[in-house]
Amino acid sequence: MITLDQLFLGQSGIVLQVAGDDAISLRLMEMGVLEGTTVERVGQAPLGDPLEFAVSGYRLMLRRSEAQRVFVTVQP
Repeated sequence: MITLDQLFLGQSGIVLQVAGDDAISLRLMEMGVLEGTTVERVGQAPLGDPLEFAVSGYRLMLRRSEAQRVFVTVQP
């Protein structure tokens, strides 16, 4: 199990858990980052933050600190 920010470009993971019970974790879940959802890392800004992910047919930009709240299992 790793966090979303640890995925390599082009690598996918299945969401296991979104950590926390504050507004940020709730917002992540509202944006489709839910348990069992497949998330693929598709890009990042030139300085490494924010990170870009493909989730449920759309693109999602997350700060590295937000991506560190999402635990995933890597898909082979």
